[in-house]
Amino acid sequence: MVFKTNPSKPKAPFYFVSAFRGHLDGLDTPTVQFALTLIQEHGVRKVFVDGSNFGGFVFALKKHMPTIEVITFFHNVESRFFWGAWRAHKTLRSIAVLIANFLAERQAARLSDKRICLSERDSRLLKKLYGKGATHIAPMALEDKLPAIPIAPAPIEVKPFALFVGGNFYANREGIAWFVRHVAPRVDIKVCVVGKGMEDMRSQLEIPGRVQVVGPVDSLAEWYRRARFVIAPIFDGSGMKTKVAEALMHGKKVIGTPEAFVGYERVAAQAGWCCNSPEEFVSAINTACITITSAFDPELRELFERHFSLAAATVRLAEVLGETQDF
Repeated sequence: MVFKTNPSKPKAPFYFVSAFRGHLDGLDTPTVQFALTLIQEHGVRKVFVDGSNFGGFVFALKKHMPTIEVITFFHNVESRFFWGAWRAHKTLRSIAVLIANFLAERQAARLSDKRICLSERDSRLLKKLYGKGATHIAPMALEDKLPAIPIAPAPIEVKPFALFVGGNFYANREGIAWFVRHVAPRVDIKVCVVGKGMEDMRSQLEIPGRVQVVGPVDSLAEWYRRARFVIAPIFDGSGMKTKVAEALMHGKKVIGTPEAFVGYERVAAQAGWCCNSPEEFVSAINTACITITSAFDPELRELFERHFSLAAATVRLAEVLGETQDF
């Protein structure tokens, strides 16, 4: 049984009153009651909660049906995620969102029977904040959006470029701004910045012939196909960075920071280059420009399929749920 919340939000101030009760992202009292009724009527023994922001539901479920096993998937440590957002933009709303998510996540962490985190880093932070770490580690998984796997190696673009993909989120903004200041002027390859909202930074980022801000696009796949490699200069956040797995899906090497490779430690050496300074970025980019001779690396694609595909996630979650059949 799959049950989804309504993503629509009540208007302020009712939204914040509801949020501080643990009702986030469409969760409200009628929704909780309806879900509890369905669970009871169908004799459900295990409930999978897809996000620690639904701690209010976990609390209600454990209060009314304490014997049911609750498994919560922590996509991030939400408190850490929203702490970073608050530091980047200190407003009353951002601190309220941080507190609301902390309260909801605390309920999810303390009351769930099983806690799934994306990385050991998140598990350690979960234990530090709430006294309980992960019971299972399960790296992120993505829906496969590669249009077709090339039968033969695709040629490199005549005018090669490196690709940065990311929306208008504080860690993306800070990371690409750092890269443009400290790295882009020192390398001989153009960087294309793709992502919704990034066009707002065009005047800040663009350097003629070196950095082009594209903004939103209809097809990310086409940009991945044409790129020489992907850069991920990310310095803050929680969970795992989606764009690293996405690059592997498209058979692309990644040049990124240690933060970008959190959760990818097992495959980082094969996936690309991990850089701690502008000098290391410059060196890695110069090396990549010489050594990458194909637009698609099937070994990177295989890494994606083995570790970060939906098929791989299905096997991992079946183990966590204690099930042997497909689901």
